[in-house]
Amino acid sequence: MTDKPQNAAQANLGLSGAQPSSGEALDAQENWWRTAVIYLIYTRSYADSNGDGIGDIQGVIAKLDYLSWLGVGAIWLTPVTPSPNDDFGYDVSDYFGVEPQLGTMDDVELLIAESHARGIRVIFDIVPNHTSDRHQWFVESRSSRDNQRRDWYVWADSAATGGPPNNWVDHTGRSAWEWDARTEQWYLHNFLVSQPDLNWWNEGVCQQFDEIFGFWFAKGVDGFRIDVTQGLIKDSELRDNPPADDTDHPDVAARGQKYVYNLNRPERHEILRRWRALAREYSPERLLYGESYVFDIPSLAHCYGNDDECHLGLNVPFLLSSWSAPALSAVVAQCEKVLPSSAWPCWTMSTQDESRFTTRWCGNNPQAARCALMMLLTLRGTPILYYGDELAMPDTEVPEALMTDRMANPPVRISRDFERTPMQWSSGSGGGFCEAGVVPWLPFGELDTCNVESQRADPDSALHLCRELIQLRAASPALHSGPYRALPSPDGAWVYLRGSEFAVALNMSEHDVEAACPDGKVVISTLRSHDGRVVDGGATMLSPYEGIVLAVAETS
Repeated sequence: MTDKPQNAAQANLGLSGAQPSSGEALDAQENWWRTAVIYLIYTRSYADSNGDGIGDIQGVIAKLDYLSWLGVGAIWLTPVTPSPNDDFGYDVSDYFGVEPQLGTMDDVELLIAESHARGIRVIFDIVPNHTSDRHQWFVESRSSRDNQRRDWYVWADSAATGGPPNNWVDHTGRSAWEWDARTEQWYLHNFLVSQPDLNWWNEGVCQQFDEIFGFWFAKGVDGFRIDVTQGLIKDSELRDNPPADDTDHPDVAARGQKYVYNLNRPERHEILRRWRALAREYSPERLLYGESYVFDIPSLAHCYGNDDECHLGLNVPFLLSSWSAPALSAVVAQCEKVLPSSAWPCWTMSTQDESRFTTRWCGNNPQAARCALMMLLTLRGTPILYYGDELAMPDTEVPEALMTDRMANPPVRISRDFERTPMQWSSGSGGGFCEAGVVPWLPFGELDTCNVESQRADPDSALHLCRELIQLRAASPALHSGPYRALPSPDGAWVYLRGSEFAVALNMSEHDVEAACPDGKVVISTLRSHDGRVVDGGATMLSPYEGIVLAVAETS
């Protein structure tokens, strides 16, 4: 396989075919997450090393050279801790161990060492809102009202009517309370019945998680993505949630109530500050990325605190925006205005919980997907690529008989399996994910062209475009850290400056548009034949879904 020769404009910026800077030896760089591209791996779906059809830690280790070639600065793995897999790792049964299907502690330590040797940081998922009902803590908690861990979970008596303590519903739309006949009380579960919520008013729970964070930090983990940060504390009086109305986000409206008392409590900030203080004890400071699943930017801003809570927060308004220049640019503009000056933006197009951007935004149009990748990798802030995004991998249809996701909650979502199918490494039997003849845990998508092997061999592929954008970003402080400024844009287009060195013009429509741009030279275009094109006279014609990164000409 050969990499695409760099054009003159790229060569002038130092972008030879060499490894990106993130492949250099790991150092003690502070705020490393501001310049890194983070790569999210759904661990079960990345690479199967032992022939059981399930991705594992050794499979990730085997692909580290690919990730180094791609240029990512950090990998984030979905939970590797033991789990009954009702929610595939997000129902934890032991925070100090490793799920046997995924590997061993030796494998984890090797993954960290091999990643660090390639200049790649390692981020783990931590799930503090709830555990599995098979965790020893909950087994003890439900054994007796007098058990020392009874108050580690949220228990309550029946309401005066004899039913659940209040009107809260879980994320499947059913009551969030489950009756326990043995102790004659209800326990809270904001997710599955088998995922009881921890009681974060209890100091014993707080101290236990201090130990959990410290244990994994000591192993060399560089940070955590913190699951459900908005749910950590519940109203101490367990008051009813008010009804939803027409001002609420559709996800809220679908469940009929505003998340006032079971989520988004102000007391959660004290917990996040506690963890940030713990992260500061390590050099460099360990990353805390909060999954704060909120639907407006002001609420997202609260996740950061006063530079004393999370370093990064999941930007749900961006993730769930429609694919249009006005919608996405408006989210970015609001983030630039509302986020505290100390806060660093974070951009995500796909996750393990949301449909892949190629399908959800781009209607499986490969040109639109390339435009979206250029947008993600040229905005001010930290980009997160979901595995396969670099290929413009779409959702995969999964027959109902093969569905595994138990969190399905029509009409909001039927299943999350569609975005979790195995990584597509090659077109042969097993797709490079597993051995030929092995049945993967979820079915493959279209392997013929959407796979790493064929795209690495094609210099005009989405994969090469993605890699070159990562290289350009790594080599250019203006792109990874410079200021963002929107420029006047025609209908369907989005034009912005990054520092004084680069302009980005994105045609997010199916029609040709003429965009006013500064004079300069195209460094990278989504239409590779346009690389190196000179823009002179303040305007350039963009083909449908074309995006360009322009090196702005120096002016006297």
